[in-house]
Amino acid sequence: MRFSDGFLSEIRDRVPISAVVGQRVTWDRKKTNAPRGDFWACCPFHGEKSPSFHCEDRKGRYHCFGCGVSGDHFRFLTDLDGLSFPEAVERIAEMAGVPMPARDAQEERRERERASLHDVMELATTFFEDRLQTSDGARARAYLRDRGLTQTTQQQFRLGFAPDSRNALKEFLASKGIEKAQMEACGLTVFEDVPVSYDRFRDRIMFPIPDSRGRIIAFGGRAMSAEVSAKYLNSPETELFHKGNVLYNFARARKALQKDGTVIAVEGYMDVIALAQAGFENVVAPLGTALTESQLGLLWRMSGEPVLCFDGDKAGLKAAYRAADLALPLVAPGHTTRFALLPEGKDPDDLVKAEGPEAFRTVLNAARPLSELIWMRETSGGVFDTPERRAELEKTLRELTSRIKDESVRYHYQQEMRERVLNFFGSQRGRQQGQGGGGKGSYNKGSFNKGGGERGQWNKGGAGAAAGRLAVSDSLARSAMVKRAGGIMPLREAALVVTLVNHPSLIDENFEHVERLDLSHGELKQLHSVLIDAMAHGEANTREAVVAAIERASCAEMWERAVTLARRARQWTAFEDAAIEDARDAFAQTLHLHRSARTLHKELKQAEVALATDPTDENYRHLVEVQAQFHDVQATEALIEGFGVSSGRSGRN
Repeated sequence: MRFSDGFLSEIRDRVPISAVVGQRVTWDRKKTNAPRGDFWACCPFHGEKSPSFHCEDRKGRYHCFGCGVSGDHFRFLTDLDGLSFPEAVERIAEMAGVPMPARDAQEERRERERASLHDVMELATTFFEDRLQTSDGARARAYLRDRGLTQTTQQQFRLGFAPDSRNALKEFLASKGIEKAQMEACGLTVFEDVPVSYDRFRDRIMFPIPDSRGRIIAFGGRAMSAEVSAKYLNSPETELFHKGNVLYNFARARKALQKDGTVIAVEGYMDVIALAQAGFENVVAPLGTALTESQLGLLWRMSGEPVLCFDGDKAGLKAAYRAADLALPLVAPGHTTRFALLPEGKDPDDLVKAEGPEAFRTVLNAARPLSELIWMRETSGGVFDTPERRAELEKTLRELTSRIKDESVRYHYQQEMRERVLNFFGSQRGRQQGQGGGGKGSYNKGSFNKGGGERGQWNKGGAGAAAGRLAVSDSLARSAMVKRAGGIMPLREAALVVTLVNHPSLIDENFEHVERLDLSHGELKQLHSVLIDAMAHGEANTREAVVAAIERASCAEMWERAVTLARRARQWTAFEDAAIEDARDAFAQTLHLHRSARTLHKELKQAEVALATDPTDENYRHLVEVQAQFHDVQATEALIEGFGVSSGRSGRN
């Protein structure tokens, strides 16, 4: 149901967020300042040993500086405890002593229907559990016993058996007053194109699938007969169950993360159950399909670096590569994956049964990072004995890493892949060039100078050819984007910092970007640190509070220099009299330019080093491409700066 903003604000104001969060964490005594409503703890969303999870009563917000999660009272309960939003609101209202508002009649009806479906699923689970213990379930019990599952484990996961009957479950549910429409809505009966519906699951071992709160929302069934075409059968999509959004054993695994901060994803139900029995309770599995983006998001809610474990066969390796392609565009600081590849022909269940838990732990400890798996896929079994094949590999790696959305991570991936290529081909190329004399192009070592001094020269036709110089333009050399020498304060960086101080609400709006702001100038770095510290301690609510924090940190002179630079350049949107809408728009543009320029600046340096170390046509072309992008950023910056000088308006107008 919908709740008014006034009601939500009232119950939030009555309950300190530390009272909500404090039920699930232990506050760190050294860093916490309870009288000020400032609390620190180890993050409940990811495993860590030192407290980086900050909770502030005055703002009613929490933020983890380790994994990046943040939110309010309701978000904490929905994300950590798996409550629905209305349930989280009800929990906070109860703590606040405020009665819940009258519910919408239509929404009330829908919630009753969903609740009744949960009741039906619970009845079905009980039915399957009971039938496993009857004579009908003898073969199923024998199968589970042969798989090494104890009676306790079977009970913990509520395993059951669907008898080989078209009507057994349907008749049982009907005897409990369950209507035909409810059975169909739960996916327990099949009714398409047949005059009389019948049980969907027959002669199968049943695996109940819980949601994030432990309520049964679906089933997976393993066929007992080898003649059945579908060895495993899942419930269809229903009001309760959306297969791509669910991980098997999610609720139990999330609780186990308090002991072990890493979540492990395997391929099937039996792997999860066998590993749990062996002591690995922090294990989940997708439901018989390839990992989805939504399921990857669930993994990242539990751990910043989940381990994806795949069977040691061709199908398992293929699944690992699919998962790598899914994760690659989405990786970000604090969000990545590792890949544990099992021995050939083994799945986790086999490995633990044959060699014990330590064998599986060894596999986990050897888990490969995502970048290594990508490299392994593109080079394994390949022959790169010609320039064309080597160029094709480099092109493929560039295309793959270009998919990464986060600029910082993309830069580091591109850097790592270039280094891998250099190491992979370096010795062979060195021998070829040493034997080839002047037949190939040569590079006169130096640097691609951005403001004078020695410049590298690329001789395309051999030692006697005319040298073509590569250098950035004089205008770029004079741009604030590249000035670093002599302690010159870059205008763009100064504009960003001055804007944040004068409009501190932008810090909270853009916190993830502000926290990771990559500044080159020493004084601006210090001011940035003061900003983050002030934010963490609730001292960034107003401009005056931030300026006071700067003065306490003995950074007043640095601040004045930044202000003077921005004022002389007429960066009107950075100052306190600018309307917040103008400041917000200008800050977003400047931040985008800054991140692009910093990434390109680093990439340019890498390109220079790569060409100096390995003077190939490919490295030469890459350097020219980066320089062209650098010029584009400069041109865009000039346009925006020109607009700022000529068309300023302030919040006073």
